[in-house]
Amino acid sequence: MRIFCCFCLVVFFSSGVFGETLNLEKARALALANSRSLAKYELAIRSSILDEKNQLYTMLPQINAGYSASMNFIRNWEFVNPIDTLNAGITLSITQIIFQGGKSFIQKAISAIATESVRKDALGEYFNVLDAVDNAYYAVLEAAATLEAESSTLQAAVLGFSIAEIRQASGMINQGDFLKALADKEARENSHSQARRNLTMAINRFRTLTGISVMPELEPVGFDIYEDVISYLASISDEDADLLFERFWGILVSANPSLAKAAINNRRAEMNYTLTKRDYAPTISATIFATDNRLFATGNFNSTAESGITIRGTIPVDFWVLNNRVERSRISRDSAAVDFANAHISLEQDLQNALFNLFSQAGSVLSSRRSLEYTERHFEYVMERYRLLQSSVSDLNEATTLFINSRNSSTRAIYSFLQSLSRLRSLCAMDDEQKMLDILQNVVGFKQEQ
Repeated sequence: MRIFCCFCLVVFFSSGVFGETLNLEKARALALANSRSLAKYELAIRSSILDEKNQLYTMLPQINAGYSASMNFIRNWEFVNPIDTLNAGITLSITQIIFQGGKSFIQKAISAIATESVRKDALGEYFNVLDAVDNAYYAVLEAAATLEAESSTLQAAVLGFSIAEIRQASGMINQGDFLKALADKEARENSHSQARRNLTMAINRFRTLTGISVMPELEPVGFDIYEDVISYLASISDEDADLLFERFWGILVSANPSLAKAAINNRRAEMNYTLTKRDYAPTISATIFATDNRLFATGNFNSTAESGITIRGTIPVDFWVLNNRVERSRISRDSAAVDFANAHISLEQDLQNALFNLFSQAGSVLSSRRSLEYTERHFEYVMERYRLLQSSVSDLNEATTLFINSRNSSTRAIYSFLQSLSRLRSLCAMDDEQKMLDILQNVVGFKQEQ
């Protein structure tokens, strides 16, 4: 497997494409900084915080100040001096809602829940971005490994065709075997071209996610840290698998953003239902006011000022409208409760699938390694016999196909395992990969703790 760990160094150093080294952690940081969706969520959080503050302000006293001034040009159908008719006044009032059935406090709590909901959306998108860049990183490495394998196979096909040309010229093989060697070389060249195209597409995808203009050299994944986990998970018992599910389910319930948002939506729907029922309560408000009106007429200065308090109250009487509104709010509450239950069930299935995929991919890694070892030895054996005229072109083509398929399967298995780890991390909202590996390895210790 160390051959596969170093393949991208060989391929890209030879092509001179890379100018610097980039590891997975740096790629994640670049993708997070380049994500427009995360930037949009950041703006949404700021907007929601402002809405929350605005709701708080509505609970405070409302202060209103006004002024007025007027002058007349004509009085009793005669022109007069406007200064003599100047009339000015000021008004100041403070209004405070005294009783509203507790609606203001519920609305403030709903605004806070809305902000929390947006934060959970942002957290979910954060892990989506990590998942995407991880898959893109692994896709580049896998595509490069496939290209390396296709290059080796193409060289073998070219060598086999060269030998076939010499033997055909000397009459040692018939025209049919020569054409088979030629067809095999052409097929390998086509596969090599497709591998190069797949690598280019993977690189473009990675560059789009990270926002880089020049493709750097990607550090190969250090597979050694996964060896113990792979060996354990490949042969995990049903009892330990159930314990792993229980352990990760506890983490998922407390940290998964989508489940948390479903719970938040359920709480918000319950509060909206409570808020709607408060519409039956009367509303009482008090206003303290002060006014001052002055008439600046020549020889006739008048000033009037007054202040006081006004109590206002409203009582709803359109109960048929309120009943309809409450019923609709109750239906929304029940619907949110169903959505929360569905999210719980869906995530439980997602976690089960993620763990089963992880177990399956771990077994595929080990079995594909063994298969690759056997097919590689078989290929070398057939190639040597082909050189000695003891194997036919068909034998060589069959051995080559078997070898390239096994090599690609081995590469695909290890990166599929890494992608399954990334999926499990996103479900459980775990930033620390080492912590996740420790849980996967120490399930027996967890069993003893229980």
